[in-house]
Amino acid sequence: QLVESGGGLVRTGGSLRLSCAVSGRSAFGRSLDKMNWGWFRQGPGTEREFVAAIGENEAYTGDSVKGRFTMSRDNVDNTVYLQMNSLKPEDTATYYCAGRFATSFSTGVTWRSSYAHWGQGTQVTVSS
Repeated sequence: QLVESGGGLVRTGGSLRLSCAVSGRSAFGRSLDKMNWGWFRQGPGTEREFVAAIGENEAYTGDSVKGRFTMSRDNVDNTVYLQMNSLKPEDTATYYCAGRFATSFSTGVTWRSSYAHWGQGTQVTVSS
């Protein structure tokens, strides 16, 4: 189970940190620290798009948020984070946490279809 939190209303230029609490190891069928985690977002009337992903030793950030957003993970607390700085109105969206297991981190890391596990999402609204 993936449960996101930390969303809210913030002004342009502000910051938020999203959290994704991961539980139920047996449901994933493998050690959680072996899994890849990603953040996606979906704005009004748009497709769900890739934001960032993190593996055991790698991380990748989408071009639209590069330099502003940073993803991290805590394998002890089984929590994944997305630190969002310098927020813009176009960052307004519902943000989703997702998990997958992959032998190659880079293969399909930005594809929604490669993630089998999803949270319910948390809303982020950036006012101008």
